[in-house]
Amino acid sequence: MHSCGFNRALHLDKLGVYMDPAADRIREAMQAVSLLRQSRMADLELHAACLEVKRFQAQRFTATYADLLDSPRYQQAAHFFLNELYGDKDYAQRDQQFSRIANTIARLFPKAVVETAAALAEVHALTEALDDRMAQQWLLDRAGGQATRYIRCWRAVGDMAARQRQLQVVLHLGQELDHLTHMRGLRSLLKMMRTPAAAAGLSALQNFLEVGFDAFARMKGTTEFLNVVEARESALIHSLFNDEAVACETFLLQLLAPTAPH
Repeated sequence: MHSCGFNRALHLDKLGVYMDPAADRIREAMQAVSLLRQSRMADLELHAACLEVKRFQAQRFTATYADLLDSPRYQQAAHFFLNELYGDKDYAQRDQQFSRIANTIARLFPKAVVETAAALAEVHALTEALDDRMAQQWLLDRAGGQATRYIRCWRAVGDMAARQRQLQVVLHLGQELDHLTHMRGLRSLLKMMRTPAAAAGLSALQNFLEVGFDAFARMKGTTEFLNVVEARESALIHSLFNDEAVACETFLLQLLAPTAPH
């Protein structure tokens, strides 16, 4: 019997211990992220390059969604995406908690919450893998400004399927968060879970869920928000892969001009 009376599909591992498929997904994704992080920390130059790539991407996201970040209806969700998915924030503490207590998540939280955590883990792993590949190219291609380098590195990495998959998982995470807001009593449950979650070492996940829940509940419907994200990210992916390099660079420079550091 699981807490809160929520049922979920479980399977037995080789030792006869019940496991949750979503917990397995969380653990596998976090293990992949951990290996990438260890590799980068062993190579400080690669680590620094990865931070440069992440900062550029955070700046790009801020410019692309400046209207949503200023919108009373959408700003909370846009900031949530920037801080939790597209930023240059250090997620090591959250990742360690996720991988260490993946099965605890499955026991303490309802299935919809576990699925949301699994979606976050998947998009995080995809993003880290792509950022790592970008950072490796970043070290090989040092000519020109950041926008020029970014375009060349993007095209050297290639893998349009991975980029499109990354976007689809981001959208899926948004849909999962929206689903949580329609679960009656979940906000009260999340509040009640603060103490046991902290005791179980789940404070980072608890904060992610509460902030995400409030951000998406505030919108009172996510269709338009997610459609905007899908349209703009798809257009950017297409441009970075297919447009003439000069046209793509001009677009990026114009986009970033208002947010460029002085």
